[in-house]
Parts: sequence; C-alpha cells; structure tokens
Amino acid sequence: MKSKEVKYTPRNLKDTLIEMKDISELMVDLAYSAMIYDDVDIAEEVLYLEEKMNLLDYQMKITAMLSARRIEEAEEMSGVLQVADSSETIANAAGDIAKIVLRDMGIPLELKYALREAEETVVRATVSEKSKMVNKTLGDLELDTETGMTIIALRRNHNWIYDPNENTKIKEGDVLFAKGHDEGIPLFVELAIGRKYSPKKIDYEPGLKGLKQAVDIIVDMKNMAELSVGLSYSAILFDNEDIAHEVKILESEMDSMKYELQHWVLETAKHLNDPSQLRGLLHLANASETISDAGYGIADTVLRDIETHPVITLAVRGSDEVITKLEVEDCSPIVGKTFKDLKLETETGVHIMAMKRNNRWVYSPSDRTTVQSGDVLIARGTHTGEDALIDVCKCPVEEEDNY
Repeated sequence: MKSKEVKYTPRNLKDTLIEMKDISELMVDLAYSAMIYDDVDIAEEVLYLEEKMNLLDYQMKITAMLSARRIEEAEEMSGVLQVADSSETIANAAGDIAKIVLRDMGIPLELKYALREAEETVVRATVSEKSKMVNKTLGDLELDTETGMTIIALRRNHNWIYDPNENTKIKEGDVLFAKGHDEGIPLFVELAIGRKYSPKKIDYEPGLKGLKQAVDIIVDMKNMAELSVGLSYSAILFDNEDIAHEVKILESEMDSMKYELQHWVLETAKHLNDPSQLRGLLHLANASETISDAGYGIADTVLRDIETHPVITLAVRGSDEVITKLEVEDCSPIVGKTFKDLKLETETGVHIMAMKRNNRWVYSPSDRTTVQSGDVLIARGTHTGEDALIDVCKCPVEEEDNY
C-alpha cells in the first residue's frame, strides 16, 4: 500500500497549537463516549481525528524550525514543541481508548456505569418534539451555564456533527452526546426529552470477584488524568512551579495505580477460562496513564524553567476550553458557602481544579470545602462559563443615593 504524501503548508503557529489542543481534548471525550455507549461510528471518528493530529504535528514541527533563527528563539520554541508533542500523545491515547470498541476488547458493564459517575462524565439523550431545544441554536441555549453540560457531538439520522458550534441548530430526533459534571445530567436530559428524568436502574449480574476494586481504580485514573492535563496547562499559563510539581506527583501516583490494576488482573486471570475479557481494563488503564504522562510533559516546561513562548499562553487562552484564575474578595457572595451549596459546575459550567489558601494548594476541592476570602480559584471551562463564574463571584454593586 502506497503511503499518502504529506506536503507542508504554511500555517500560523498559534492557530495550529490551538487546533491541536482542542482536537486532542475532543478526542478524549469522544473516545470515552464511544466506549461507554459501544458506538463504532464515534470510535472511527476518533481515529480519523488522530490522523489529522499527525498532520498538524508535522506542520507544527516544520513551522517551528523555520521560525527559529537564534539560540534564544530555539530555546523558546522547544517549549512550544513539547506542548504540541504532549497534545499529540493525548490524541494517541484517545485513539487507544477508541480501539477498545473497534477491536471488541470488552469492558465490564459495571465500569461503563461507573464512568458515567466520574468527576466529568458523558451522557446521551434524544431530543423529543416537546423539548425546548428544538429549532434553537447552541448559542441560544447556553447549555454550559444552564445545565453545566457541553455538547461534543450529535447524530442526525445517519449523519454526525462533531464539536458543534454556537450556530448549530438542534432538531427533533437529534441524539446528543454531552460532557460535564454529573449534577448537570438531570437538567440536561430533562431539557432534551421534555419531561422529568428518571435514571434507568442498573440491572446486571454480579461480575468478577473484586471487580469493584478494579473499577474504582480506573475511574480514579480517568479523573486524575484529566486533572493532570488541566493543571499542567494552568502551570504553564500562570508560570506556577507549585502546580507543576503537583502534576509530577499525580503522574507518580498514576504509575502506582496502574501497577495495582495489573496485579489485580494477573490474580483474577488465574481463575478465568477466558482471561482475554480483561484486556479492555488494561488497555484503558494504560491510556489513562499515558494522558497523565502527557500532562507532566507540559508541566515539565515550567519545572525545567524553559522560557514560555507567548504563543503558548495565547493558545491556551484561545482554545475552546480555557483556564481561569480568580481571587475571592471579602465582599464576594460566595464567601462562607460550600462548593456543594454553590453548584458552580451546573451554574457556570466550569470545573474548579484547584484552590490556593494561605500559600497552600488544595487540588480537586470537595463539595464540603467552604470558600473563604482570599482564596484563589483555578478553573477550566468555556469562555461563556468563565464569564458566568466571574459574575457569580463578583462583589455586589452598591446603589448610590441620589440626592
């Protein structure tokens, strides 16, 4: 088979990096969607996007080499290439997750349901004729701030729309795939189906002995992998070594979790007639660990004190999912409230990744954490969600007396 010839086309460095970041993150979301819902079409789209990422990576390398004329420029460009390479690594890991579906490796039903309850999950819903979504654009609906969910793909009859934009109009019968916090699922589904949402009861036979332990490990690995990537972009955006060190710690913890899962698989395989049914678990754990490694690759540019090229910060701020840092003022209405009370994920569509209090960082703060004055929040979400978060946290404006 003759290999396809790839030709270099001049491209803007920032736009290429933005596209690589956006596509790699979309691929991860689509890959998990394909696995949870056994959807071959989505899995094949992930592999198509992987080929596109390979081309973008090639374009990025050529553009970077052509733009560096001095040692200082080359040193800065090395950081750009490292971030781009990490995006490519994340894309490859997403491709590996998609292959679980395409190669029919098999994933226990328990794990599919457990992944729907991860910190960031994927849900599927069909738009009914009674839905308020019908004939409205995503821009009109503002689902991220209304439900905390973001549509990553939709199927209309036999056609697919991946990564829809604000001008995409929703039609009756569309099958929507959305990601977000699990608290937003009922709000999103009810909006789509036009009636009260009643979650289906899980009805399956008890699985392998000790399967819950393996399921918990993989769900934790998924959560930690996504946290690693988000924190790594935060570290590079704010040039923060503390956050970068946390990414390194998470990467080390991921290694330990992978070894723990491998041990469970080896012990369990001894009691099975067909141990091949465990391949999917190993494949998924390896992919999650690879994503965490890629996050560390991004944070490493901060730890090694590589001069951050301006194009990196512009790309992080210009991508579909942005990173926000916000300091809570004394007069903020969120002071004294817990994250459970605030429901920021569903109210604004952003996810609080970290919080700094008295020079100490808290990563993935729990629902019980109470916000205090002076806390610094680092969150990720859409541009609309960022505006909503700022609006929720800002001090109330006092009306002036008119005399």
